[in-house]
Amino acid sequence: MNLNEYMNRGISLLLKTAGRYYFNNPRGIAFLAKTVPEIKKNAKRRQRHEEAGLHVPPFLIASITSSCNLHCAGCYARAAGACTDGGAQDMTAAEWQTIFAEASALGISFILLAGGEPMVRRDVLEASASFPNMVFPVFTNGTMMDEAYLKLFERHRNLIPVFSIEGGRRATDARRGEGAYRAAVDAMAHFRKRKILFGASITVTKANSKDVTQACFVEDLRQKGCGLVFFVEYVPVEPGTERLSLGDTDRKDLQKTVDALRDRFPDTILVSFPGDEEAAGGCLASGRGFFHISANGGAEPCPFSPHSQLNLRESTIEDALRSGFFLRLREIAVNAGHHGGCTLFEHKEEVEALTGGTAP
Repeated sequence: MNLNEYMNRGISLLLKTAGRYYFNNPRGIAFLAKTVPEIKKNAKRRQRHEEAGLHVPPFLIASITSSCNLHCAGCYARAAGACTDGGAQDMTAAEWQTIFAEASALGISFILLAGGEPMVRRDVLEASASFPNMVFPVFTNGTMMDEAYLKLFERHRNLIPVFSIEGGRRATDARRGEGAYRAAVDAMAHFRKRKILFGASITVTKANSKDVTQACFVEDLRQKGCGLVFFVEYVPVEPGTERLSLGDTDRKDLQKTVDALRDRFPDTILVSFPGDEEAAGGCLASGRGFFHISANGGAEPCPFSPHSQLNLRESTIEDALRSGFFLRLREIAVNAGHHGGCTLFEHKEEVEALTGGTAP
């Protein structure tokens, strides 16, 4: 398959959905009028790199801080040691600015900002807002949203908040702490009032999969103003939580259900991760479709596979994409095929063997 064509079709669908969301919204239309041509230019930049022998993915995932104000049960970032209450080794806003500038020049269109809690780093969010040719979904628990942040998102619509919930109030508060659901829903209400595109991210487990994939649940999010929904399969990075991960039958059911939801709600962006990777010919990590940058600059294949041989404080995005480490990981992922779940996590021993068996 032509991976570039597949990814570009997905981006085109995202933009069309955003266009429907911002129909009759002057500020939204102005944002799209400026952004869509830039994203098309990015696709041409990536194609030129492809012809010159360098595959540049359209996405990156950047954990811009290791700090978080919550202690969610089963958090993969805390379990992997990537999320703490300190953040002393985190990159500066100037270092992130340099990385964003390189990504922009390469033709990368989307950088997903995560953490920790990314809204701890207003300086980095302000830096990302200065790159209008890229879109930055901000995966946040919503508890730090205030008037100043609302104004930042309103001025810079290339920053798209994505609120993390687990379903309804009971499920969300059980994992994230009392009041977490109310904070996210209250923040959604502010964005709906301002007619600003936002999304929701749901970690799908055996415990909540039936509830969060019901049509009435998605419809409720749409009524709250939500324009995109990420269904992220739980990866049992924390030992003892394997019972929460989806089995093969669960994953197949999830993918069928998400496909049906797409047919029912064509005006809403619905993403299943990593389930949608099967249609892309395998795992998209390690630079096929994206790679992950840790808070301290490590170039990692994926947030769920926090191993690195290069640090972007001393190296470049291009160095990472050309590295033998990423090349070998892509070979492992593609040759393994994709049968649902996180491929690199399932091949953890092979991945660790390439890095000496330890995560940074």
